[in-house]
Amino acid sequence: MLAVGIGHYLTVSAILLVLGVFGIFLNRKNIIVILMSIELILLAVNLNLVAFSASLGDLVGQVLAMFVLTVAAAEAAIGLAIVVVYFRGRGSIEVEDVNLMKG
Repeated sequence: MLAVGIGHYLTVSAILLVLGVFGIFLNRKNIIVILMSIELILLAVNLNLVAFSASLGDLVGQVLAMFVLTVAAAEAAIGLAIVVVYFRGRGSIEVEDVNLMKG
């Protein structure tokens, strides 16, 4: 039977982190995809925190992961609210049009 070690968790976390970074840098037109990529990066951080916490037998990492989850939920809610208000005002959510909001 194959045991799942910390290396497996770190590999999955690295894949999530790379997907999140690629999502931000390769798609700069859709703000929804950018928000989802930020969520992927935060999930990678949470997976690292929980994996190291379980490996070391300490609950501090898991408690910190809960705080990161609350920040991610608040970021998603506020970000989506801003996107909805912006869409109602402009009719599109393209990132290039955000510069028009200055002033």
